[in-house]
Amino acid sequence: MVTRCSHVMALSLLVFAVILVGCAKRPATTAATAPAPTGAAGSSSGTGSSTSMAPQPGSSGSGQATQPSTGSGGTAAPAPAPATAATARPAVKDFAAVPELKDIFFDFDKYDIRPADAKTLDANAQWLKSNDNLVLIEGHCDERGTNEYNLALGERRAKSTMNYLVSQGVQANRITIISYGEERPQCTEHNEACWAKNRRSHFLVKPR
Repeated sequence: MVTRCSHVMALSLLVFAVILVGCAKRPATTAATAPAPTGAAGSSSGTGSSTSMAPQPGSSGSGQATQPSTGSGGTAAPAPAPATAATARPAVKDFAAVPELKDIFFDFDKYDIRPADAKTLDANAQWLKSNDNLVLIEGHCDERGTNEYNLALGERRAKSTMNYLVSQGVQANRITIISYGEERPQCTEHNEACWAKNRRSHFLVKPR
């Protein structure tokens, strides 16, 4: 009799313990099976969803998080507008040479303003301050060197010319520079006397 009662009591305790364990686990199981968020910024890999909003350079994952223009969400920042208008090449046909603005010349592979050419620029600056024109400064090179190198050198020559004029009181917002490199030689002979004529800054103007 005692053995049967003990057996019934043990069985009852076991059933009660199972019920208690089942009740304790039920909230955690419910939370784990809740549907995951379906927003475009969510991560499909499980963990780490809080960092999926930041673009990852070189990532091979979904492009929606890093390409705002193709994402379906409404919170992506718009792509910046291309800054092409400010760097567009000026319409050279609108500019014309005037006899009052003289060319200046440069030593081989140099873009420094020489003393004699500084005097020419002083006179050019005086004319520009007395005449309300826009000015286009062209940078030119001789034929030696690669096209790419000469384009860069021509730009440095035009820029140093512009900087000198600005130091003499010409407003920088009136000046545009352009480089032709070796594309527009003034002389086509293949000797130093000819090359010296091509290493120059040339001036064109137009009314405002």
